[in-house]
Amino acid sequence: MAAHRRTLMQSQHQSWTDDLPLCQMCGVGAAPNCVYGPDGKGTQSHPMEDGHLRLRGEDGCFLYGVFNGYDGSRVANFAAQCLTAELLLGQLNSSHTDGDVRRILTQAFDVVEKSYFETIDDALAEKAHLSPYTLPHNENVAFHQLTPQSQKVQERLKELEQEVSGGATAVVALILNNKLYVANVGTNRVLLCKSSSDGQNQVQQIGRPHSTDNEEELQRLAALGVDSARVRQVGQIAGQSSTRRLGDYRVKFNYNEVELLSSAKTKPIISEPEIHGSHSLDGLTGFLLLMSEGLINALESAHGPEQVNQEIVAMVAAELAQQTSLEAAAQSVVERVKRLHHDAYVSGRQREAYRHEDMTILIRTLNYPLADGALTPTQGGRIYPVSVPYSNSQSTSKTSVTLSLVMPSQGTLTNGTSTASTLEEGTPTPGSQSPTATLQSTNTQTQSSSSSSGDGSLFRQRGSQAAQPDETGRVPPYVDFSQFYRLWGNEHSDGQITQGGLGPQ
Repeated sequence: MAAHRRTLMQSQHQSWTDDLPLCQMCGVGAAPNCVYGPDGKGTQSHPMEDGHLRLRGEDGCFLYGVFNGYDGSRVANFAAQCLTAELLLGQLNSSHTDGDVRRILTQAFDVVEKSYFETIDDALAEKAHLSPYTLPHNENVAFHQLTPQSQKVQERLKELEQEVSGGATAVVALILNNKLYVANVGTNRVLLCKSSSDGQNQVQQIGRPHSTDNEEELQRLAALGVDSARVRQVGQIAGQSSTRRLGDYRVKFNYNEVELLSSAKTKPIISEPEIHGSHSLDGLTGFLLLMSEGLINALESAHGPEQVNQEIVAMVAAELAQQTSLEAAAQSVVERVKRLHHDAYVSGRQREAYRHEDMTILIRTLNYPLADGALTPTQGGRIYPVSVPYSNSQSTSKTSVTLSLVMPSQGTLTNGTSTASTLEEGTPTPGSQSPTATLQSTNTQTQSSSSSSGDGSLFRQRGSQAAQPDETGRVPPYVDFSQFYRLWGNEHSDGQITQGGLGPQ
C-alpha cells in the first residue's frame, strides 16, 4: 500500500513537471561511487544515489538543484520532483519580494518532507506493528532455526526497512529577476565565481554545510540537550555527517533510539533549509557551481581541504576555455577529480582514501564565454596532467599542482596554427610531434576575499630548497611527466609503444 502510494505521488509530480524545459545555460557532470582494491582498480559498491535539477520556468525563473542521497536514491528523486512541483508551477513570479521568495522556498522544503513521510507512513505503521514479534538482539538464534511464522516476520521487516530507509541532503539555487537565492539542507556546496576583465576570479562560498563540525549547528543541538562535544568527536550521526537532511525516519521519529541523540528534548535533525539571498547577478560575468558532498570529499581527500574551492573553480575555468559544451565541461571536471583521488590513493599518500561516494557538479554560466567551435589556444588538443611540486611559504606542508600539458590531437602546431601531421597518430617521436605547451593550472590562486592575477608567485621562493646533484651529477626532476607519458602511451600506442616508449630513457 505504501509503495503504491509513493509511486502514485511520484507519477503525479512527474506528470506535472515533465513538460518543463531544461535550462540550456548549464551542464551537469556525474560519476558513481568507487571502492579501490589493493591493485588500485575500482568497483562500484551501490547504484548511483545523487540527483539534480536544471529547469527553466516562466517569467525569467530558473531552478537548479543537487541532491545527495544515501541508503538509496528514493528521497533524492522524490525531493527533486516535489520541489519542482512546489516552485515552478506558478508559485513564483517577478512581482515577489525577497521575503516572498524565501518564504516560498522554506514552505517548499516543508512540503517535501511531509509529503515524503506520507508516502511511507503505512510501511512505518506495519513495521511498528511487527517489531514486537522480532527476537531480542542478544538471542543467538540462526534464521533457519526460527519457526516458519517468525521467518516470514523477519523477511517482511527486512523488506519494510529497505522501503522506508534512506535520506538526502539538498542544495537548491533559484534565479528570479536576475537575482540568486540559495536554499541548503545538509552538506552539499554552492560557489559563485565572479570573473573580471583582466582574468581574475573571485570565489564566494554561499553558506556553510550543516555538518558535525559547524559551530552554529553544534550550538543548536546543544540547546536541545544533545552532547555537542561528543557529536563533534564522533563526526557522524546515524552514519551521516549532516545535521540537517530530508527523510531518514530513524533520526526524525526514532531519534531517542540513536545514542548521540537520545538526550534530545525534541527532534534534533531537521529539514528546514538555510536560505541565502538575494544576490544580484546584474552585470556579473562568471559561473555558479552546485556540488554534491561526494565530489568535495574526494578532492579534499586528495589535496586537503584548504584550497578545494579555488581548485574546483580553476578546473571549471580551464574546461570552459576549451570545451564547446557545458555538459562536456562539467563531466571533464568530475573526471579530473576522479583521477586526482585515484592517484592520491595509488601513490600511497592517502591510503585511507580507499573510496569515494557519488560525485555531481552542476555548472551554470553567467555571461561567461564558452570555447567556440574554432581552435582554441589548446588547438583542440587533449589535456594531459603534469605534476609540479611546490612549497607554500605560509605552510609547512608540501603538495603539488596539476598543470595541463596540451598535446595536439590531429596535427602539429607551427607558430600557433595547425598543420597536418605526416606521422601515424599512434607513433609520436621526440622532435616530430612535440607538444606546443599550454599550461593551465588547476590550482589558480583564487580567493574568496581577493583575487589573483596568476603571476606565477606560486612557484617562487625555492631558495635553499633547490635540489642537489646526486653521485651521478643528476638532480631529481622538478616536473613529473610520468602520468603524461602513461596517458599518451595508452591512447596512442595501438599496442606498439609501451608506457616507457615515450619520454626520457
